[in-house]
Amino acid sequence: MTRTRTRRPRTGAGWLVALALVLWATAAARDAFDRWIDATVLPPLATTYSTEVLARDGTLLRAYTVDDGRWRLAATLTEVDPGYIDMLVRYEDKRFWNHGGVDLRAMTRAVYQAVRNGGIVSGGSTLTMQVARLLEDSGTGAWQGKLRQMRVALALERVLTKEQILSLYLDRAPFGGNLEGVRAASYAWFGRPPARLTEAEAALLVAIPQAPESRRPDRHPQAAHAARDRVLARMVRDGILTGDAARAALTEPSPAVRRPFPLLAPHLADRLLIGDPLAPVHRTTIDADLQTRLEALAAETVAEGPERLQVALMVADHTTGEILASVGSAAYEGDLRQGFVDMTVAPRSPGSTLKPLIYGLAFDRGLLHPETLIADRPVDFDGYRPQNFDGLYRGEVRVRQALQWSLNVPAVSVADALGVPHLMAALRRAGAEPRLPRGEAPGLAVILGGLGMTLTDLMETYGGIANGGRAIDLRARPERSEGWRPARLMADTAAWQVADILRETPRPHGVRADGVAFKTGTSYGHRDAWAMGFDGRHLVGVWMGRADGTPVPGAFGGGLAAPVMFAAFERLGPVEPLPPPPAATLIVGNADLPPPLRRFRPPEVADPDSPAIAFPPDGAVVEGEGLALRVRDGTGPFVWLADGAPVARTHRREVWVDGLGPGFAALTVIDAEGRSARAEVELR
Repeated sequence: MTRTRTRRPRTGAGWLVALALVLWATAAARDAFDRWIDATVLPPLATTYSTEVLARDGTLLRAYTVDDGRWRLAATLTEVDPGYIDMLVRYEDKRFWNHGGVDLRAMTRAVYQAVRNGGIVSGGSTLTMQVARLLEDSGTGAWQGKLRQMRVALALERVLTKEQILSLYLDRAPFGGNLEGVRAASYAWFGRPPARLTEAEAALLVAIPQAPESRRPDRHPQAAHAARDRVLARMVRDGILTGDAARAALTEPSPAVRRPFPLLAPHLADRLLIGDPLAPVHRTTIDADLQTRLEALAAETVAEGPERLQVALMVADHTTGEILASVGSAAYEGDLRQGFVDMTVAPRSPGSTLKPLIYGLAFDRGLLHPETLIADRPVDFDGYRPQNFDGLYRGEVRVRQALQWSLNVPAVSVADALGVPHLMAALRRAGAEPRLPRGEAPGLAVILGGLGMTLTDLMETYGGIANGGRAIDLRARPERSEGWRPARLMADTAAWQVADILRETPRPHGVRADGVAFKTGTSYGHRDAWAMGFDGRHLVGVWMGRADGTPVPGAFGGGLAAPVMFAAFERLGPVEPLPPPPAATLIVGNADLPPPLRRFRPPEVADPDSPAIAFPPDGAVVEGEGLALRVRDGTGPFVWLADGAPVARTHRREVWVDGLGPGFAALTVIDAEGRSARAEVELR
């Protein structure tokens, strides 16, 4: 009997086929899933931040809300307390650093608990999913929304690092009201940045975003406090905090009010924003601590003063030009004092504050010496008859006394001899922008305040004197002004002579402040009181008056503004000594001066026989360190000065001078009649 053999299926081959089909289907599904994720249209990742104005050390001076009125301050991981980051990740998404955007374990647990309890017990959202929701401003409850968040979260993980995702959360997390981001929240609830937080503060910042409106500390302090304590308890359970640390944190009170954002140097901040409205951050040279002290000084100053009295202060480092403090008014508010008006840039009459510049220019040109005798008696300049502030005349005085006593007649006489255009040119070289009534030419009245100057203008003017005769680049930004080149206002000898005179100006009653050179000024009608002072490093300027320009009865620069200026110097710390006199400075008494410098004789009319420098011509560049000096016209003997110091006295019209050294030199020749000529040259 023949038996038929039944063939059994080859089960091994079948399993291989089935496995291949499964792997193929899995790969196809994976590829399709990857394509689905890669095709995700991501929301815009760019974030609009509040514009910030920062002090020299990075301290926030002022911030502005974004267009929709929200406070949103940029924050990097390095700017936030690491303890807060640890708490946040542990509480919200403990596997954040390991998952790919969606935590399947947390999601499964959340679904199981919801089914078992008939409602949501815990959420399964990761920090990445929360970022997706914040970027799209979507809800949290609908499953369609949750699915979209998962898709966006998976896509975000493919294009961003974990640090970038976490940074987006730090910037966009809601903290109640119009607060977004941890930096804004830290300023609003604690009054400082989040670089260093206590455990209690960090826990509160972790808790608020879960229910930002119902946990607002200013509206629901008990709910906020309880949520904070739950976070602390979880941190103990998970080993992030010790029991002792948590118990100490639980005793710390929670904030119950929202703090205002910093508002230091607000007027300056406004000017910077207007100048560059697109810049996200404006870095300044402002010293935040000094700015705080001077704003307090300004508020104290007007508190007991006349009605509507206002004040503006500035402090700068005249060796660098950097503005260290700028107070535009006693308070940045729309009060009767018009606090919103920035009085550091408001043109006002400078009173007598320009006198040091006119004397310095005269020293520089060899017209005067601090010990020169000058007449203080009634004069008439083609109908202009200046008088001293007190209406008295003192006869013949030394130039040093004339400046220290702020006598008007001698100053106008010097301005007339020097020429007002030279004064105006010097102001512009200093960086100031003097303002004259439309269509009017500058006259002798400008030396007594007959023009418009701002506090900033006077800071630049005095900065040039304090800086050894060279203009300063007065600025509030760390970088130099574009295209700025240092200009010379006067020789260093002339600048030192002015400073030496002002250093001995009589102080207000009760003020000592040795080592500070200063000058005060009062405008016509007591509308403006000024005080400008400097030591070896710092320059301080003060304006006081009313913002609307109405008089302040009895207001004088010496009695009103000067005490405030010296109070500002006290807040700066020890006075920096003024520099020693330059080597070429002529320090002698009146009797030892060259005869033409012993007494000031202003020329009555232009003299065609006045001396003129025949060689070197003005602006010449000469090789070597010696010069052949030649004068024409004039009457001998002739005195030659280089940078204000005598270098030759001779009856001859030509003389050789050695040892001038390389660099710029201001040459002056004075004849026996006191007439002079001047030229500036460069020796190489």
